[in-house]
Amino acid sequence: MAYIFGFAGSNSSKSINYQLVSYTASLITDREVRLMNMHNCPFPMYSEDYERENGFSNSLAEFKNDIQAASGIIISVNEHNSNPSAYFKNLIDWLSRLDREFIKDKKVLLMATSGGKRGAIGSLEVSEKLLVRFGAIVTGTFSLPSYYENFDKEKGILDADLAKSHGTVLKEFLEAIS
Repeated sequence: MAYIFGFAGSNSSKSINYQLVSYTASLITDREVRLMNMHNCPFPMYSEDYERENGFSNSLAEFKNDIQAASGIIISVNEHNSNPSAYFKNLIDWLSRLDREFIKDKKVLLMATSGGKRGAIGSLEVSEKLLVRFGAIVTGTFSLPSYYENFDKEKGILDADLAKSHGTVLKEFLEAIS
C-alpha cells in the first residue's frame, strides 16, 4: 500500500511549518503517513560546479524516491520576505536536476504558516507555481495566519473557521489520492 509523504519547506529545528504538517498527518487515521523532518536533511547550496564535481547525494536520491513512491504529498512552506525560503528553493533545484519529473502527477496538499497575519501566503503562491511547473497536481492550498495565536501543539488549529477550511482541503486531498 502506498503512503502519504509529508515534509516542511523549512530546515529549522523549531519549524512551525513542520508542526503544521505533523498535525495534519495526525488527522489521517486510515492511511500510512511518513514524515520527513528537513532539519535532519542538509543539502549544499546548488551550483553547476558542485553538481559536476560531486554529483547527487544518496540522501537526495532517497528523498526523490520517497516522493515518487508516495500516493500523495503534504508540504507546508515557510516564508522569507514573501517568498519560499532559500532552503526550499534549493531543495527543488537539486530535485529537478536529479530528475526533472521528480513530482510529476503527484497530488499535493500545499500549506503554509507564519507568525504574521498573511500566513506565508506569498510563499504559498510562489511554491504552488513552482511545483506545478514540475508536474505536481495541487489539490488544495491552506494558509494558517498568526500561527502563535491560531495553533496549539496539543489542540491543533484553534480558530473554528480556519480548522474547517483546513479540514476541507485535507478531505479533498484524501479523496483525490483514493
